[in-house]
Amino acid sequence: MHYVISTTWGPTDPTRASLPFIFAESALQAGDTVMIMLFHDSVTVAVKGSHEKMIPVGPPPKFEPVLNHPNARVLVCKPCAEARGITSEMLIDNCSMAGMNDYHAEVSRDDAKAVSF
Repeated sequence: MHYVISTTWGPTDPTRASLPFIFAESALQAGDTVMIMLFHDSVTVAVKGSHEKMIPVGPPPKFEPVLNHPNARVLVCKPCAEARGITSEMLIDNCSMAGMNDYHAEVSRDDAKAVSF
């Protein structure tokens, strides 16, 4: 199965920001592939050094295992990032700028299930 996950939560609420990554890690452990699309405030999760500072209350942080997993892709909404002064050079290696057409292409796959946080 391929999970296409969208989220808007970032450093303003680290606990909510962690939930899509916890789900993604569970899917990866089960042998699935995942793509997470970061929109709005969540684009900051993809900035080098940012996710290490985001500590959720309750659940353990799972940003790192997903951001570095070979079966996970993280797409960053380019307009959302640019509005916050984030450039592609600032992103973690496994993250790349993308747009709504890229998200649509992922959701349109026959083996995809969309999950939104």
